[in-house]
Amino acid sequence: MKEMIVDVAVIGAGTAGLAAYRAAIAGGKSAVIIEGGPYGTTCARVGCMPSKLLIAAAEAAHVTEKWDAFGIRLDGRVRIDGQAVMARVRSERDRFVGFVVRGVESIPAEHKLRGYASFLDDHSLQVDGHTVVTFGRAVIATGSSPAIPPMLKAAGKRLIVNDDVFDWTDLPESVAVFGPGVIGLELGQALHRLGVRVEVFGRGHFVGPFSDPALKAYATNAFAEEFPLHADAKVVSVEERPEGVRIMQELPDDRVVTKDFEWVIAATGRTPNVKNLGLENTSVTLGTNGVPEFDRTTMQCGSTHIFIAGDANNDLPLLHEAADEGRIAGENAVRFPAVQPGLRREPIAVVFSDPQLATVGKRFADLAPDSFVTGEVSFEDQGRSRVMLRNKGLLHVYAEKGSGRLLGCEMMGPDVEHLAHLLAWAMQSGMTVQRALEMPFYHPVVEEGLRTALRDAAAKLAAA
Repeated sequence: MKEMIVDVAVIGAGTAGLAAYRAAIAGGKSAVIIEGGPYGTTCARVGCMPSKLLIAAAEAAHVTEKWDAFGIRLDGRVRIDGQAVMARVRSERDRFVGFVVRGVESIPAEHKLRGYASFLDDHSLQVDGHTVVTFGRAVIATGSSPAIPPMLKAAGKRLIVNDDVFDWTDLPESVAVFGPGVIGLELGQALHRLGVRVEVFGRGHFVGPFSDPALKAYATNAFAEEFPLHADAKVVSVEERPEGVRIMQELPDDRVVTKDFEWVIAATGRTPNVKNLGLENTSVTLGTNGVPEFDRTTMQCGSTHIFIAGDANNDLPLLHEAADEGRIAGENAVRFPAVQPGLRREPIAVVFSDPQLATVGKRFADLAPDSFVTGEVSFEDQGRSRVMLRNKGLLHVYAEKGSGRLLGCEMMGPDVEHLAHLLAWAMQSGMTVQRALEMPFYHPVVEEGLRTALRDAAAKLAAA
């Protein structure tokens, strides 16, 4: 058994772990980064980048469907080459992963350990059966894994998770997607637009990231117009068959229907990778989900010398948040015990469906009733949106009664990733509705829809 002594041990070489390691080294401390799985972040391998590659192909195919409305006639038909689509997805995915891997390879060999780490006590880790690492401080950055409901396991070999999609060499004929959240909506709509027969199954009427009842209802109806979306499906059984999967579904009228698909994709959330870390051998306090209790401004687990960052803490599983959290954790590991709050930015989340979905700041469910007003705009009659034939969507912006301060927003509309950034910057700088209305708005742009919602909020604040 080898032995290693370091100031900072970082478990996980994903986005958060790499940021923590770099912060520790920049702070003048000795550090080791430990990884048991393949190098390359979740984002690059199976998340942000490959999914956007698939979506880009779907958008290219879908745009032709609007040509007739613009007076553009298409002679013949558009043919989707599934093998070519997936070849580009895999090739570009591998390119992005390569950038990350090269970054890891540039780390000195003596700073890296291959294997899975488990805490022996508060100041030591065992890495597989080959090394014991004694450390002063540790950063847990072990990421997350897809969560699969027990019922879906009956699909056997025909059950895959979103990670597996990006290794396909061709597009299938049909898929059932379970989970109309961020991942399920993006994959389901993209595959549908690429000619795959798709149905999406959910529970409890949860769609996308929304908590606002009006946005949930609007999004459910909008997506259901394009492909079958069962936001509160009652699935009786799932059965693996030689040629695919058979799903029995009970409909609202009590009829039971049989549906056959080639594959089932479980897009039903992710679970933090903390189960096999030996955390019970440390002094950290664990929550009911097994994740250490921590301060999200410092990333410190209680008052201990152990920190947690990225998807492993189950807070905001997004790449930019993981990068911030890893840096904060690494910097505080360096200065421990004199930890300090780090910069946590205004929360922003985007679903790259069409229309896009986004939330900024506080969601509807996070706000106390009667403490705010809602400014609203529909994109259905918004000028630039109608010009582009992309006039689907609804935006709700929330403003605090009394102060008029912008609190949050939930929205669905054309390319609202840009509106989300505008609002995130405005909220982080503490803008009020009135101050935001003093900002410039060009004409004709989609951003004028935001101005309409702000004006609506201003009128409601005046009347409150």
